[in-house]
Amino acid sequence: MSMNRRSFLTSASVATGFGFPSIAASDEPVRFGLTPVFLTNDQMLVDGLRTYLANAMSRPVELVFRRTYEEITALLVAGDLDAAWICGYPYLRNEDKLALLAVPVWNQKPLYQSYLIAGAERDVSDLSQLKGDVHAYSDPDSNSGYIVTQSELVARDEDRNSFFGKTFFTFGHRNVLRAVASGLAQSGSIDGYVWEAVSATEPDLAAQTKVVWKSEWFGFPPIACRRSQLPTETVQSLQTALINISNTADGMAILEMLQLDGFTVGAENLFDDIRRRIEVLDAAI
Repeated sequence: MSMNRRSFLTSASVATGFGFPSIAASDEPVRFGLTPVFLTNDQMLVDGLRTYLANAMSRPVELVFRRTYEEITALLVAGDLDAAWICGYPYLRNEDKLALLAVPVWNQKPLYQSYLIAGAERDVSDLSQLKGDVHAYSDPDSNSGYIVTQSELVARDEDRNSFFGKTFFTFGHRNVLRAVASGLAQSGSIDGYVWEAVSATEPDLAAQTKVVWKSEWFGFPPIACRRSQLPTETVQSLQTALINISNTADGMAILEMLQLDGFTVGAENLFDDIRRRIEVLDAAI
C-alpha cells in the first residue's frame, strides 16, 4: 500500500478511467463537503482526493470545508452540496431528508468508537475519575466528540451540565487531542479513529495523552446526500468512485493517508447504537 509522494502526484495527474462507468464530461463541479472528521491537515491528501474524484467522475470537483458539522449539514440539507462526509448524529437528526451514500471501512469494519482521553501522566482509568476536569469536546453535533460523553453521564445518573468543572469546544478532533496534550484541557472526548490515526502519524503528540475509556462500536461517520438526489447520475457516479477507490494506485494512496481500507455502501442499522445514545440524551432534556 506504500507509495511515495512523487509517485502519487504523478499518478494523480493522469485520468483514471479504470473501474468506473462511462460518464459524459461536464463543466459543472461536484460539490463535496468535508467536516472536522476528515484529516484536513495534509494538503497533499486534500489535493489527491479532489484529483481522484474528478478523474473518476470526469467532472471537476470542489471540496467544501466548514468549521462545524452544523454548517456542512445545513449546506447539504439546503441542496448547496451534492454530498458530504458528516457524522452519524446529524445524519440521524436529518434522516428524513438525507440518504446514506457510503461508509468508510476502518480495520476491516465500517465501525469506530468514541474515546475519552486524559493527560498521559494522570492515574485515571474511567470517566468517573474525570469529575471536575476542564474537558474538551469536539463539536456539539459530534457523536464521538460530544453526544457519547453526554449520554454516558446521563446513563450513570450524573449531572451532565455540572460533572466537568469547565467545558469548551475545539471544533476538530485533532484539536481535542492537542488541547489535552498541551494541558489546556485535562481530558477530552474524541473520535477513536482520529486518535489512532494521529498515534500512527504523530506518535509524540498522541503519547502525551492516554485513553481512559472506550465506548461501544458505532457506524463510522458516513458520506450522505439529499434523499431526493440519491438516484441522480452525479450522486451515483460519486458513490461508484468511492466504492471503487481501492481499484487505482492514486485511490490506494488516499486510503493509506486516511488510514482506511475503503468504502462500503453500508446499512441503516449501522447507526442504531448512535440512535440509542440520542434517545438516552433526549429523555434527559
